[in-house]
Amino acid sequence: MTAGRQGPGGKDEKARGGSLKTRVKTARKRTLSSTLWLERQLNDPYVARAKREGWRSRAAYKLIEIDERYHLLKAGQRVLDLGAAPGGWSQYAAKKVKSEEGKGRVIGIDLLEVEHIPGVEFTVMDFQDEDAPDRLKAMLGGQADAVISDMAANATGHRQTDHLRIVALAEMAVEFACEVLAPGGFFLAKVLQGGTENQLLARLKRDFATVRHVKPEASRKDSAELYVLATGFRGEREKGQDSAPDA
Repeated sequence: MTAGRQGPGGKDEKARGGSLKTRVKTARKRTLSSTLWLERQLNDPYVARAKREGWRSRAAYKLIEIDERYHLLKAGQRVLDLGAAPGGWSQYAAKKVKSEEGKGRVIGIDLLEVEHIPGVEFTVMDFQDEDAPDRLKAMLGGQADAVISDMAANATGHRQTDHLRIVALAEMAVEFACEVLAPGGFFLAKVLQGGTENQLLARLKRDFATVRHVKPEASRKDSAELYVLATGFRGEREKGQDSAPDA
C-alpha cells in the first residue's frame, strides 16, 4: 500500500532501491525511546497518508481495514468509541454511520479533550464511572450497536506486564460493552499477541455469537498489537446460555 517517492527525473526512488529512511538525531532533552518513536513516525507511510487524506491519526486505517473485511459499520448505527483521542476511529465511524446526516450517532469518550469532528459528539468521561453506561445510553438515545476501543495502557517495556495491563483494560471495556450494547451489536478492542486471556475469551464467547482475532495491515510490523472482534451480541435474554461457537 506504500507508494515510492519520486526522485530526480521523476523515477521512483523506492523502486530503484534508494534509501528514503529519515533518521533523527538524539537531542539532549529527548530520551532514546522518544527519538526512536519520532523516527518511526517520520518513516511511517500511514502517518503521511493520514495527513494527506485528512484522518486524525494513522489508527483510522486499522478500523477501515477491519470494517472493510467484516462489514461492521452501517448507516444509522449508534457507536461508542472508548478512549477516542485523537479521534481517527470516531471520524471513520461517523462517515460510515452517516451521523453528520442525522442517520446515526457516534459518541467518543476520553479522559482528554478532543478537537471537534463533524458528526461526532465527544465527552470527557471515564467509562469506568458507575453512571457512565446510563449517561451514554441517554446521549445515544438508546443502546449502542457498536463499542469500539483502540485504548492501550502506557507501555512499561516488559512484554508480560504490558500484555496483562492491556488485557485488563479490554476486560473492563467488555464489561462496559455488555451493559450498553443492543442485541446483535459488536465489540472491537485492542489486545496483544500471545492470545487473549482465557477469562476474557470465555466471557466473549458466552455473550457473543462469534469471536475472532484480527491483525490489520496498518498495525506496525514490529508491534505485538492485534484486535479481538466479537460480533452478534446475545443480549440480556440469551445470557446464561452455555453453547457458543469456537473463535
